[in-house]
Amino acid sequence: MKKILILLIGVVVLSSCTAQKKMTDSSESLYKRKNLPLLQATLYHQTAAEMRALAYQAFNTAKWQLDQELKKAGLTRQQAVILDIDETVLDNSPFEAKLIRENESYPAYWAEWIKKQEAKPIPGALDFLSYANEKGIALFYVSNRHDSLRSSTLKNLRKFNFPQAKNDHLLLKTTTSGKEKRRQKIDSDYKIIMLIGDNLNDFSEVFEGGSVDERYAAADSLRDAFGKRFIVLPNAMYGEWEGAAIDYEYSASEKEKVKKKLDELRSFDN
Repeated sequence: MKKILILLIGVVVLSSCTAQKKMTDSSESLYKRKNLPLLQATLYHQTAAEMRALAYQAFNTAKWQLDQELKKAGLTRQQAVILDIDETVLDNSPFEAKLIRENESYPAYWAEWIKKQEAKPIPGALDFLSYANEKGIALFYVSNRHDSLRSSTLKNLRKFNFPQAKNDHLLLKTTTSGKEKRRQKIDSDYKIIMLIGDNLNDFSEVFEGGSVDERYAAADSLRDAFGKRFIVLPNAMYGEWEGAAIDYEYSASEKEKVKKKLDELRSFDN
């Protein structure tokens, strides 16, 4: 009996040590993950009430600005609002969480995620778009989702009753990620009164491919448009801002990317 008790104690201790080692190994491997920087941003997107507040603030501002535009007289063309989709009207943070858990990077799982049609509305988006639709505003969804994902994208938008979610109001990427030609196509038939997005590229081509300082300068030059013609949604998970910070060297190693990001930081002692 005594021998059995000693044996059981030994098994328990060994199991505990093994579990502890697994936890330690897991913790250590966590910090070696290539997408660890995405963790904090995705956590903010999914858990911060501040993120929701900023989204509500953006769409409240959009509604107020829309009302100001509706007061103007003498219009000869129907008014239109252009919206991005991802992180503007639909929340893809579960996809980002999948990348973190599986230690993968975009585009892994992206098409699979879209085909699930499970992206939920960004707070405030549906209320604003329903209001704009009731006021007779034309709504265009201009996204850099590839055109091959059109059917799933439309089904996801329709699942949550996004207004005007139809083929001729959905302009997706075919050969280029630049949106200027798609905006011009809309502008030929409508008066664009507002653009809503999470990336400054959603508003003007002047932001495309610029350095950090160049994008800063472009934002400063257009300061009067923000909150009026341009409505910006928060997105710290990904975007042109990150590309600018690493000189658009997306194929660089994670170590090289981290070094570039550290070099961009502006500390009080340098």
